[in-house]
Amino acid sequence: MVISKYSTVILIIVAAALLLGILAVGCTRNNKKHDKPYSIVMTLTGDAATSRAFTWMSDNKPDAPAVIELSVAGQADSFEPSAKLTFTGQTSPLATSKRALTQGVHKAEVSGLTPNTTYAYRVGSGLEGEWSDILSFRTDPLPQEDTAMTFINVTDSQGVTSADFKIWGQTLNQAFKQYPNARFIVHNGDLTENPEDAEAWAQWFAQAVPAITRVPILPVTGNHDVIESKDAPSFWPITARFNLPNNGAADAPAGTNYSLDIGTAHIAVLNTETAIDEQAQWLREDLAATAQPWLIVAVHRGPYGGNTYKKVKEWTEIFDTYKVDLVLQGHNHEYSRSYPLRDGQITGKADAPVTNHAGTVYVVTNASGVKLNDKKEDKFYHAVHLQNGQPMFAAITIQGDKLAYEAFTADGAPVDRFVIQH
Repeated sequence: MVISKYSTVILIIVAAALLLGILAVGCTRNNKKHDKPYSIVMTLTGDAATSRAFTWMSDNKPDAPAVIELSVAGQADSFEPSAKLTFTGQTSPLATSKRALTQGVHKAEVSGLTPNTTYAYRVGSGLEGEWSDILSFRTDPLPQEDTAMTFINVTDSQGVTSADFKIWGQTLNQAFKQYPNARFIVHNGDLTENPEDAEAWAQWFAQAVPAITRVPILPVTGNHDVIESKDAPSFWPITARFNLPNNGAADAPAGTNYSLDIGTAHIAVLNTETAIDEQAQWLREDLAATAQPWLIVAVHRGPYGGNTYKKVKEWTEIFDTYKVDLVLQGHNHEYSRSYPLRDGQITGKADAPVTNHAGTVYVVTNASGVKLNDKKEDKFYHAVHLQNGQPMFAAITIQGDKLAYEAFTADGAPVDRFVIQH
């Protein structure tokens, strides 16, 4: 075949046009991500009645400012200068163990808010065209005015593909469909399968909307949220993406071990992947210092789940000493609920309320994503133990001297229920 000079010129022009088109698409994709902040997530670092914390991502400008604007919803959603509140935070590049990416991680906190009030907000760089959509949240009532509080418990959403994370999103959406006034989420770890997979993280966040932009989430660090190495494990995949309290044990990475008071509950989050002995001492001091009537602990590898994690045996002794009511666990990818336990012994019945701090109940709420394990061998402590082959969630309601735990499949069918009564 003979190619003329004219044909060669045409081919060059076409190739150049295709290349420019590809570059234009790439620029458009990047600019679109940068123009609209993404992976926006709400957390708590302080008083749930008067504050909130936020993290979000941006592309191409890892040094862009972190700005949040708020206004009382329904009064000034246009964020007019006379009505809005403005807070600034910190920005850093999303630094991996190998290189610094072009993504920016933005973290900011807002405080001094009015309790029991709905706010509209947006996050961005402060420049026009670089704001998120307008979102909203409602602050908690003051503790003395708090009559009832519900929160959602999920765990092990881990996946790889967008189809995997769609299942996680459906589970969370069903939880808020049934409990639209739930105030926060406790996630017991293993958010994604591979902690260094940036696209998986993006899918996790995308499928968790709108819940995680409307209520705070308290994540627990799981083994799949950590990068293991011969030197020391790295926790940046989870700590970079969430703005969390820095009040844990000194040897535990900030954001992986912390505690908060929400309503009448004191919630302590522990990291089962490192510094276990150091966290034991912190836990003693933390539980001794709180005056909250309800004590809840969240871990990933549980002492009494589908199987036992013997490395945290000392923690169970501390739970016994301070009469922790409920331990939320993950890792086993099945549903498991213990009898009330004290000193490793059963202290109550499976189908009767736990009364007078008779023992601690340990629960694994199955996985919330696609990865469901075979049911493990029954143990002496199992009051309920099953694998129904479906993702699950739980709703926990505290009202006065009563805590009600209700577990459901991802389509809303009830699975288990129990009550703790003070």
